[in-house]
Amino acid sequence: MSAPFEERSGVVPCGTPWGRWYQTLEEVFIEVRVPPGTRAKDVRCSLQSRHIALSVAGQELLQGKLFDSTITDEGTWTLEDRKLIRIVLMKTNRDAGNCWTSLLENEYAADPWVQDQMQRKLTLERFQRENPGFDFSGAEISGNYSKGGPDFSSLEK
Repeated sequence: MSAPFEERSGVVPCGTPWGRWYQTLEEVFIEVRVPPGTRAKDVRCSLQSRHIALSVAGQELLQGKLFDSTITDEGTWTLEDRKLIRIVLMKTNRDAGNCWTSLLENEYAADPWVQDQMQRKLTLERFQRENPGFDFSGAEISGNYSKGGPDFSSLEK
């Protein structure tokens, strides 16, 4: 499955049977489609540092050990238009080298192309953060940008 790389929004989605997930340097976003008309009182969502569990009306939709740790107190979920649950997890490790290859430890892995695009996006996000005021939305990265790309921090300014 090939996912579009949306330069401006910075979203490289990874499709799943229940919806999709994507990430930024700081956060992981999970979008779960639920039956239309779902009410918040039907939703049970447990967000822990390394574990997630989501069920709607008693039916388990997502459960398992997360790929990496998150900050428990900053995780949130919302029910949007009574048909989509959006979960936002704050990564503990927030550098470009921490590109999650899957949502859960052994499930919902990004295919190699999507993984490559996710890493590229996180590298561009890192460059943008290090160079405020520059627009990297049209930038092309070639070469080795895995693990966050080259480190220029030791260069003299």
